[in-house]
Amino acid sequence: MTGFAQDDRGVSVQLTDGASIRAQYLVGCDGGRSLIRKAAGIDFPGWDPTRSNLIAEVEVTEEPPTGIRHDAIGVHGLQRLEDGKRFRVVVTERQIGPSSEPTLADLSEALTAVYETDFGVHDPTWISRFTDMTRQAAVYRAGRVLLAGDAAHIHYPAGGQGLSLGMSDAVNLGWKLAQVVMGTSPESFLDTYQAERHPIGARALKHTMAQAALQRRDDRMEALVDVVSELARMDEPRKRLAGVISGLDIRYDLGEGHPLLGRRMPDLDLVVGNGPLRLFTLLHHARPVLLNLGEPGSFDIAPWADRVQVVDATYDGAWELPVLGEVTAPCAVLIRPDGYVAWVGAGTDRGLVDSLTRWFGSGREAA
Repeated sequence: MTGFAQDDRGVSVQLTDGASIRAQYLVGCDGGRSLIRKAAGIDFPGWDPTRSNLIAEVEVTEEPPTGIRHDAIGVHGLQRLEDGKRFRVVVTERQIGPSSEPTLADLSEALTAVYETDFGVHDPTWISRFTDMTRQAAVYRAGRVLLAGDAAHIHYPAGGQGLSLGMSDAVNLGWKLAQVVMGTSPESFLDTYQAERHPIGARALKHTMAQAALQRRDDRMEALVDVVSELARMDEPRKRLAGVISGLDIRYDLGEGHPLLGRRMPDLDLVVGNGPLRLFTLLHHARPVLLNLGEPGSFDIAPWADRVQVVDATYDGAWELPVLGEVTAPCAVLIRPDGYVAWVGAGTDRGLVDSLTRWFGSGREAA
């Protein structure tokens, strides 16, 4: 892509081969150096890197010590891979590395600085460099241009949160964008993407910065690590941290009510008319689900029958949510295509029509 222009009807994209394409919307999923974000004029504020790491898969001539090592520079480690021949290597560089592609010589130098030998590293399968640069797009939407994944946020890869964060962006945006393109929902519906995902991204960045800082182990930092480690051994803090890192504690602000509201629906073992059914299989076609756990046929949502599936089921187990623990069993739940609960019924359909309209457009009257 060399550029694009948007108007109130769509986006025209100029490709590097001179061709152009026209679309209603353009989604930038093109990484931390996103050309789409830059071309859209979206600011990318944050923090410059304070350190860089090399990660590689290589062969060695000397048997290295395996496991993780921390020091005042950062974190380092070697691990033998399943083939028994190659090693996965992660090492923090003494100086922030250049933006150019790292070389075997760079890896050798970094290893020698930490271990006083490079273990005879050779024949790399691949070598990569990453930093603790942390930035987030000021907005995730500029007109008909939207951002997701690393184009919207970059951070230190502590806890492997980047992949789940980006995938969750895509899942949150995908069904909303589809409804707007199909005319089911108004264009303003896309604003819920920014409202829901931007705070989640900001929180992830805060936690990855904290995790990166804790990997340095000078005397003063060691004291902080000891305090945090002591807290993490307690049930409540450990559950909270696990919920944040996994993203399973996310709650979108969908109003007050049952603890399930705005949270990820648990994957229950249901029983339906034709036998057992795992709940998440109902979401495979990216359609919303009204799960009725009360009297079969209790809900009439005929105006939304073309887009919302109604499932009568029973479930006899406990309702348990990450971090929160066990919650009261609902009589019915309306589940969005991304797996989050949009409405919880407590024996009546109060508020159901409003929720259906808000999330899945106006119902169609019977002919």
